[in-house]
Amino acid sequence: MEVKLSLFGFGNVGRAVARVLLEKETFFKERYSLSFKVVSIADTSGTVWLPEGIDLREALTVKETFGKLSAWTNDYEVYNFTPKEAVQEIDADIVIDVTNDKNAYEWHLTALRDGKAVVTSNKPPLAFHYAELMEEADKRSLPYLFEATVMAGTPIITLLRHGLRGDTVERIEAVLNATTTFILSEMEKGLDFDDALKKAQKLGIAERDPSGDILGIDAGYKATILHCLAFEPITFDMASVKGIVEVTPGEIERAKAKGKTIRLVATVEEGRVVVEPKEIPKNSPLAVESHENAAVIKTDLLGELVIKGAGAGLKETASGVVSDIVTAALMMR
Repeated sequence: MEVKLSLFGFGNVGRAVARVLLEKETFFKERYSLSFKVVSIADTSGTVWLPEGIDLREALTVKETFGKLSAWTNDYEVYNFTPKEAVQEIDADIVIDVTNDKNAYEWHLTALRDGKAVVTSNKPPLAFHYAELMEEADKRSLPYLFEATVMAGTPIITLLRHGLRGDTVERIEAVLNATTTFILSEMEKGLDFDDALKKAQKLGIAERDPSGDILGIDAGYKATILHCLAFEPITFDMASVKGIVEVTPGEIERAKAKGKTIRLVATVEEGRVVVEPKEIPKNSPLAVESHENAAVIKTDLLGELVIKGAGAGLKETASGVVSDIVTAALMMR
């Protein structure tokens, strides 16, 4: 079965997805009888569209050499579509959004109304419009999949969506942002907040504008999505969010003296989402290091279930996105 893909976003994650599609082409054919054809790729410079399929190796070379797809003028025409226009114009089976477009929910809805499945790693559409998006997808019996929005490729979304059908979730506690974990770990080694942040930026762990991470917004988006899955749809506005900017070296030292560590913890209960720095025991599953994320899901039947794994990284995020692409294709057979 041939599946036509339309890819929005060709930064680090988009290119990582393209590489997986290339490298595992034979695996997808042998394991699932699926053949993926990328018919369009969009970055901020324009949209490359070829109905017979784009050469992904060439696309990667152009982007990595020139920094933008619009430089690719020899064999391909570059269109100046808005995302909504591209969704409407381009014939695809699955629309893949790995952008940071906060208004992407508008063209996600357009795709669904046009009979196209949607796979996304983009958090704001779900953190603000979950109910609307899921209602549209359900109404049209189309896949709307978003594994990579929380914990990268670690399958917490699939677990909550499909794995606990007989359980009532009572509470989720989770560490969902690797940047803050790195900064707090560096502060434990003696750096102050500003120096720890600068180190994170130098290593590429923190963005040039780190506010989404250090103010707790990223973790708040993710916790909101978990609430929508575990309980009922809410929006990010209903979450109480406090980041790590006010954590002092003194607080770090006091926690250490008690055999504890400070992490940015999201607590999700019915009707309540709180993100805040918390002291946790060193032997807690939430006392993660490096780029790991962890969640403790408490249910009435299972008790406490711990899910832990990479919460960041290009290959890890691509794992979540590509897994959703395969699932969407199989659901549309």
